[in-house]
Amino acid sequence: MPRGRHWLGASSGAGLDGRADRASVVERPRVVRVRAAPPQLRAGAPAVRSCEQSAVACDTRSMTTVDALGRELQQTWLREIPLASALAIEVASCTPEGIVVRAPLAPNRNLHGTAFAGSLFAVCVLTGWGAVWRALKERGTEGAIVVADSKIRYRKAVTGDLLCYCRPDIDDIDRRLAQLAGSGRATLPLVCTIDQDDKRAVTFEGEYVVHGKGEPRRPQI
Repeated sequence: MPRGRHWLGASSGAGLDGRADRASVVERPRVVRVRAAPPQLRAGAPAVRSCEQSAVACDTRSMTTVDALGRELQQTWLREIPLASALAIEVASCTPEGIVVRAPLAPNRNLHGTAFAGSLFAVCVLTGWGAVWRALKERGTEGAIVVADSKIRYRKAVTGDLLCYCRPDIDDIDRRLAQLAGSGRATLPLVCTIDQDDKRAVTFEGEYVVHGKGEPRRPQI
């Protein structure tokens, strides 16, 4: 279940009078221009503290607290969900306490130059799904994750990169996933949020259902 390329250019010298006279032409060194790749996981970057743990201003674009599960989550999205690539989504922070997902504004903007409501919703859905996916992986449990219900509130326009947070209650997750062994089904309500200028811009409430092996399920994410 779900979810660069470098362009090289070169310039050469030419005669001062515009003619290709080899005696008067001095070739300039080859210049390689590298066009930045789309946002992707920076697994090798050093981990940093979250904004909530720091008393100083935090540049969220530098957040790279991503472990092996975080890298696997992003690979799963990009491999299994085509929309994830279109959103240019990436895992910015992934820890047992929660995950942070980032998507750049450029491919997710609307005609007003702010974040498209559909992109905001999709990023929230994937963030919550990722939190459940990680919880299963951490506990060595298998199951199919689907979204049974959801509600979203748009309170403020998002004018920069989309940065979505999901911080589940670990004890509650433990209790709910324990139901899988008996009933083959567990329901996990999660909240995902996106802020703008330190104010709540989007609040997403999703009900995720985990089906154990052999348990019938509806065919959505």
